Amino acid sequence: MEEAVTAGQLRERGNALFQAGDHAAALAAYTQALSLCDAEPERAVLHRNRAACYLKLEDYAKAEADASKAIEADGRDMKALFRRSQALQKLGRLDQAVSDLQRCVSLEPKNKAFQEALRALGSSMHEKMKTMSCTDSKVEQMFQILLDPEEKDVDKKQKAAQNLIVLAREEAGAEKIFQSDGVRLLTQLLDTAKADLMLAALRTLVGLCSGHRSRTMAILVELGAPRLSAVLGVEHEQVSLAACNLLHVMFDSLKEGLQKDFRGKEDAVVLDSSKDLKLLIKHLLELLALEGASAHGRDNALNLLIKVVPRKSPKETNNTLSLWVIDQGLKKILEVGSTVCGAPGSLPVTENSRMSASVLLSKLYDDLKCDAERENFHHLCEDYVRSWFEGHELAGKLRAIQTVSCLLQGPSDAGNRVLELEGIMDSVLSLCASVCEAHQLVAVEALIHAADKAKRASFITANGVSLLKEIYKHSERDSIRIRALVGLCKLGSAGGTDFSMKQFAEGSTMKLAKQCRKWLCNETIDAGTRRWAVEGLAYLTFDADVKEEFVEDKAAMQAMFHLAKSEDRSVLYAVASTLVNCTNSYDHEEPDPQMLELAKYAKQHIPEQHPKDKPDFVKRRVRKLLTAGVVSALSCMVKSENPALTNSCRELISRVFLALVEEAEDRGGVVAQGGGKALIPLSLEGTEVGQTKAAQALAKITITSNPEMAFPGERIYEVVRPLVSLLHLQRTGLENFEGLMALTNLAGISERLRQKILKEKAVPMIEGYMFEEHELIRLAATECMCNMAMSKEVQELFLAEGSDRLKLMVLYSGEEDEKLRRAASGTLAMLTALHPPICKRIPQVTVHWLEILQALLLSPSMELQHRGAVVVMNMMAAEREVAEQLIASEMLEILSVLAKDKDKPRVAQAAKESLAQAVAYGLIKPNPGQE
Repeated sequence: MEEAVTAGQLRERGNALFQAGDHAAALAAYTQALSLCDAEPERAVLHRNRAACYLKLEDYAKAEADASKAIEADGRDMKALFRRSQALQKLGRLDQAVSDLQRCVSLEPKNKAFQEALRALGSSMHEKMKTMSCTDSKVEQMFQILLDPEEKDVDKKQKAAQNLIVLAREEAGAEKIFQSDGVRLLTQLLDTAKADLMLAALRTLVGLCSGHRSRTMAILVELGAPRLSAVLGVEHEQVSLAACNLLHVMFDSLKEGLQKDFRGKEDAVVLDSSKDLKLLIKHLLELLALEGASAHGRDNALNLLIKVVPRKSPKETNNTLSLWVIDQGLKKILEVGSTVCGAPGSLPVTENSRMSASVLLSKLYDDLKCDAERENFHHLCEDYVRSWFEGHELAGKLRAIQTVSCLLQGPSDAGNRVLELEGIMDSVLSLCASVCEAHQLVAVEALIHAADKAKRASFITANGVSLLKEIYKHSERDSIRIRALVGLCKLGSAGGTDFSMKQFAEGSTMKLAKQCRKWLCNETIDAGTRRWAVEGLAYLTFDADVKEEFVEDKAAMQAMFHLAKSEDRSVLYAVASTLVNCTNSYDHEEPDPQMLELAKYAKQHIPEQHPKDKPDFVKRRVRKLLTAGVVSALSCMVKSENPALTNSCRELISRVFLALVEEAEDRGGVVAQGGGKALIPLSLEGTEVGQTKAAQALAKITITSNPEMAFPGERIYEVVRPLVSLLHLQRTGLENFEGLMALTNLAGISERLRQKILKEKAVPMIEGYMFEEHELIRLAATECMCNMAMSKEVQELFLAEGSDRLKLMVLYSGEEDEKLRRAASGTLAMLTALHPPICKRIPQVTVHWLEILQALLLSPSMELQHRGAVVVMNMMAAEREVAEQLIASEMLEILSVLAKDKDKPRVAQAAKESLAQAVAYGLIKPNPGQE
């Protein structure tokens, strides 16, 4: 039976872990020790030690609490007092921090550390008091200028507004504004209905609410959700956007809780923000169906709901907010999705509104966890469609069909369900032949979206193709013809990239593509209609002949890129899909030859690759897209805050970027046009596949470019996390290899980057790959570790008890693979130079250490010889006992020979220094004939 561990042993373990820099593990050991310890003095020490851990982990509130418990047991505990003062200082409670430091100085007056800390804190308090007294009058003065109706100096007002916004960004300034009756005064600014004053008020309120839950709740009570909702719905686009930003910040503060709040103030308030959250969401839902709300306000409300309602991750178990929104507001969301532009009494919407409604519906549906919840969603959608379809004559049928389109673009399962309601499909087909353009548009779009879904495709192929061909050939309206053409494109591309499965007669696909390009380039047609031409190309470019013609048409490519940068963001997915097809960046696996033979034997269909989809053709297409400016278009697409930039869309863009950087010579151009900057957000947000593709593209850039040039300033530190994600076990060998190579480059740049890599917990993964069977991955991991070994924390790891890290590095220095030997011996040279205790450990890790070092010195490779000579030189300098072991072997003879080799001056110099050290120890006599 295993012996029970004691509190004392756990405390010792915690001390060792703390010294090794593993503060989280040390904290766990001290916490476990506390659970086993009853004696008050020992508990006080453990609380004091936990306070030190929390300080290192930057959890200052807990550090203060633990230090306080230690002080309760012993009021003269200087370490606890000092740690509490550090925590209080970080929490902004400077007066209390000073009190603790004064106590430390009184207990130990000669302690210079205490004296210096007190002096520094006194200076910062003086500065703060000076700033605050100055701030009081400034806040009052700024509000006077802004609220004075007689003040006509526009520049003066603008400066006052800007100063107020800047002040609110600092915690001290935000608190001063809040305490100076600022919320009431800001409300007065909002009520002026003047755009510039409203913007100043909204942006100042953002500073007051950011990361501060109690202030946010107080501001919400003062302003009221109806007022905030009304400001969001105003016609002025910038004001509406600023209100949207404020509401987003308020949602974050209410959901996430304390970030900047001062503990003392917060403890006095009982915080329950769930009611406030629901109140805000309720008013946003009401705004959606409010006729008086602006189109931009409605879009902003939808965007907010998309960001704040669904769970951020499936790991979160609570989806009650989504369920509440479905019950309270699903029909209001469908009101936007069912809007028929131009119809009497229709809601004001933009070209993005219906797409935003579809995205929100899709996210709500995806957030449901069981069949009962999904069934409720379906029933609500079906009831809404029936309510319009039955008893509202033609106008109602149009609203019902528009709702079907909205659902098919969002949660397609719900769309398919309502499409199967009695009479819906028949109405779609009959309205396709309507003489009224608006009615025909609604019906044709519904038919197109239905054709996208496998359930309906065969029915539409049988019943809709002839109708779509009729409309395409005989309609006099381009807006109708282009949509009919897209329907035909969708049906014509059912075979995907399979060259042997073509739906239409030879040449038909090319004719459709040519017409799409013609419409795309026609600037006299409105952008909303031209978007459908891109939709068509998104399907037709499955055909390699279409891809080849498209990349030859520079005008068509640039017209598509121009649309991608336009305000109509609903085109993003179609543009991304077209580019994925042109670059062949979709996933495709090579079929197993044996399975192919079996399929032929069983007379099964075998997919065939188009001859023009071979690598050389793809490479040429990528070059033409790069020349046409594809990178700037993609970068612009990534910047979009619109819901149309869905996770699926992000994944497609990541795929395209990865294809664009496949060739090393193209990477510089991609970076120069903003590709590196665009890839960082793609690698941190979206689908797992999308994030991985973007991370791999970043790795390729980092491997062949100067990372400091490719990712200037702080951006280089943002690249580390995506690269570390490539080391996870579920990634492919190529992704692991490229991640390691890229991290090797970064680790060689600066200590700050190495610290960032350490913080991302990459070192254990790098070590794991040093045992990899694949020689290139093993080599890349060893080279990466070589650069990481410049960090003190990594050097300490090689001395950790029970670790085989150093042994592995010594053994790898004796491997047959010269590149691996070079990397391992380089690591040893660095470790022995930077951390001398390692020199003493080398003879203990393996009995073969001497023979491995001798083999390095006798290697025909000058690089290996030099690395070996440096290791020996460092070991000789580290300790006499180690030097004795080296000199007692054949090493003396080898060093003597190398010291005379004039062809290898660096090796000779290291050998001479080793011999000189042996002389200094008195192990050998100096040679009078030697230089």
